[in-house]
Amino acid sequence: MSVQPSKLLELALKAVEDKKAMNVVALDLRTVSPISDYFIVCHGNSDTQVQSIATEVRKVVHEAGGVIKGIEGMDSARWVLMDLGDVIVHIFHRDEREYYNIERLWSDAKVVETV
Repeated sequence: MSVQPSKLLELALKAVEDKKAMNVVALDLRTVSPISDYFIVCHGNSDTQVQSIATEVRKVVHEAGGVIKGIEGMDSARWVLMDLGDVIVHIFHRDEREYYNIERLWSDAKVVETV
C-alpha cells in the first residue's frame, strides 16, 4: 500500500509536533528539485529528544502503511535524516541546525502553510 505524499507530509508533521520539535518548517520542493516532494526541517534540544522525534515519525508512518526507505544518524542524534520517499525529514540537534541552516540552501522552495 502506498501513502500519498501529502498524507505522508501530514503524518510526519503531526509526529514531530507531538514530540515538541522546535521551529518546524515544511518546504514544497515539487517545482524546485526532483529529489523529493517535501522536506520537513525541525530540531530538538537534546539527543534524547531528537531520537524521540525520529522514533515517533517512524511509528506513525509504519502505522499508516508507509515505507521508510532509510534512516541515518540515529546513533549520534545530531542530524537524523529520514527518507520517506516523497518526504524527507531532517531532525537536527539545535546546534547543528544553526550551523547547517539547510532552509537557506532551499530558499527557492515554498514554505508549506499548515493549519
